[in-house]
Amino acid sequence: MSAVHRRFGDEYRAVGPARRERQRFVDKNGRCNVQHGNLGGESSRYLSDLFTTLVDLKWRWNLLIFLLTYTVAWLVMASMWWGIAYLRGDLHRAHDDAYSPCVANVYNFPSAFLFFIETEATIGYGHRYITERCPEGIVLFLFQSLLGSIVDAFLIGCMFIKMSQPKKRAETLMFSHAAVVSQRDGKLCLMFRVGNLRNSHMVSAQIRCKLIKSRQTPEGEFLPLDQCELDVGFGTGADQLFLVSPLTICHEINSKSPLFCLSQRSLRSEQFEIVVILEGIVETTGMTCQARTSYTEDEVLWGHRFLPVMSLEDGFFHVDYSQFHATFEVPTPPYSVKEQEENLSLSSPLNSPVDSNKTRREQVCSLDCVDSTGEKNKLPFKLQKISSRKEELPRRALRMSSSNTEKTCSTGDLLKIQEISPTSDGDDRIQLEALKINARALTQSTSDLELQKNPPSVCALEMKLEDNFPAKLRKMNSGRLS
Repeated sequence: MSAVHRRFGDEYRAVGPARRERQRFVDKNGRCNVQHGNLGGESSRYLSDLFTTLVDLKWRWNLLIFLLTYTVAWLVMASMWWGIAYLRGDLHRAHDDAYSPCVANVYNFPSAFLFFIETEATIGYGHRYITERCPEGIVLFLFQSLLGSIVDAFLIGCMFIKMSQPKKRAETLMFSHAAVVSQRDGKLCLMFRVGNLRNSHMVSAQIRCKLIKSRQTPEGEFLPLDQCELDVGFGTGADQLFLVSPLTICHEINSKSPLFCLSQRSLRSEQFEIVVILEGIVETTGMTCQARTSYTEDEVLWGHRFLPVMSLEDGFFHVDYSQFHATFEVPTPPYSVKEQEENLSLSSPLNSPVDSNKTRREQVCSLDCVDSTGEKNKLPFKLQKISSRKEELPRRALRMSSSNTEKTCSTGDLLKIQEISPTSDGDDRIQLEALKINARALTQSTSDLELQKNPPSVCALEMKLEDNFPAKLRKMNSGRLS
């Protein structure tokens, strides 16, 4: 049924049925909403472990059992003392000074009950006592002592264990009201906060997380409450906590996480519950304590982060618990980790070939430059000047021959290069010979150029040019190379 819009002033409000709170598997206080029924004959197992059954009962039932047990025991034992006095006839001759009864001064049930209480509580006022002429009273007295010790040990021990249970210690362990999803160190993480209100530490504190979600297997089996483990640092030891100040527990969402496909959009339609279990040893009692809580999908805030609660004061660190549950918004991509990885995989192949080709070209150019400049710097100044002029023409010719649009260039272009480049009188013959060699190489047919796709290197052209040097220059160059 769609919500009805009502107008109040200049604003519209949606009025409709409130969203019903979903049934939780574990309450925020840690209580599990599970009830066992239709046990049949298995109910007798509770009586076989009577002590644990009494400890697990609620306090009102424990107090009721405690009072009823002592009341019934006292009444039964008082009735047994009264029965001995009745059978011996002590009730009728209790005030006869010449008669020696089993229990002195027991002449009715109230007096027998008072005698039992004085004996059980070891009060011993001295007015009522057992005489040596009552063997049955002595046996009953021994039975009373043994039974009283057993009842005291059982009930008092049960009450002591229940009072010292670490469940109340868990009340001082806090969890944040909501969990948040945001980026930390460049990775999408699910985070929540835990804190310890007491100064006493939790020894060997360890935290675990379970994702409870219904799913269907490929075989068609439906699992209503399937439990998956959420890694909070089990492999790195981050799950072992030093809980002296509030800590933010982080679960990295990756390909191995059950939340791999969770996004901001899918969070609105998902139904799951995250159960958090914190275990540790109470420092004062040495008993193991466990605190639990849970977060449903409505309590997971996308794009939020917790406010800091620690501050440095004069000589100590101060924790402000008023900001323990507070969060603030941060920029967070609304996509799941799976969607982000798919986008990266689609965009990376388009960029990688261009970069690799660019790298190859840069490497080839850099190697040619290094070889040519390195050899050139070793020549004397006069030869460097000659070789620089000599190298300009082959390199310009190489640039013209390497381009796709100038495969069939003519010698007229080379003549233009000759007109533009300044030459000296002593080098005219060398440049003319170089122009003739390049003209013959560049006026080859198109079929020959297709076979020679890779242009000749600078070193090969230099060797051809050296063949046309005068004898004097060839001798100087050979001496330089040797």
